[in-house]
Amino acid sequence: MAETAAERGEEVPAPLPMQRFRPNVVIDGVGTPFAEDEWKRVRIGAVDFRVTKGCDRCVLTTIDTATYTKGKEPIRTLSRHRKRDGKVWFGINLIPDAPGRITQGDSITIL
Repeated sequence: MAETAAERGEEVPAPLPMQRFRPNVVIDGVGTPFAEDEWKRVRIGAVDFRVTKGCDRCVLTTIDTATYTKGKEPIRTLSRHRKRDGKVWFGINLIPDAPGRITQGDSITIL
């Protein structure tokens, strides 16, 4: 977003908080950006998941949850790199193979 703003001559915005993306699970340290695009199955802790599809992002990500003001980010920047089929993609949808519990700090294995 900073690069996009600089190109447009706009003030560089602060990084967006993760909650703007409304994630259920956030994974850190798994390699290159958007590595999840290639995943088919993952294990988080002791729970196996299958990747069902990518996640297209809606306009709700452009609303600041603290002030309820609407902006153009992150959709504007993501659409430069992650737009296909008329949608902007970020993240993946997972379905567990069986009931289980995952907790903060669980290890992740790409299966």
